[in-house]
Amino acid sequence: MLTQNKRLAGIVLTIAILLLIPFIAMQFTNEVNWSVSDFMVAGVLLLGTGLLCELVMRKVKNIKTRLAICGVILLALLIIWIELAVGIFGSPFAGS
Repeated sequence: MLTQNKRLAGIVLTIAILLLIPFIAMQFTNEVNWSVSDFMVAGVLLLGTGLLCELVMRKVKNIKTRLAICGVILLALLIIWIELAVGIFGSPFAGS
């Protein structure tokens, strides 16, 4: 049980560190211009992905199946992130 709580703490710590990168960059350049809602959306996406992968790690016993499911989850994160960032598909989801 302690190992599982350490993994959850690691997920949250990793997300915090990842969100610090654009926050710190905003202090030094005008190239990075995130609003509070950008940080919230990124946090929800990263936390949701991390928690879904953690759920898969806990419930699925077959290693190949685990990797496949986590790969699909990460691919979905990547596609959503790209769509929100540059609107590659031109969906209303990205504000196009």
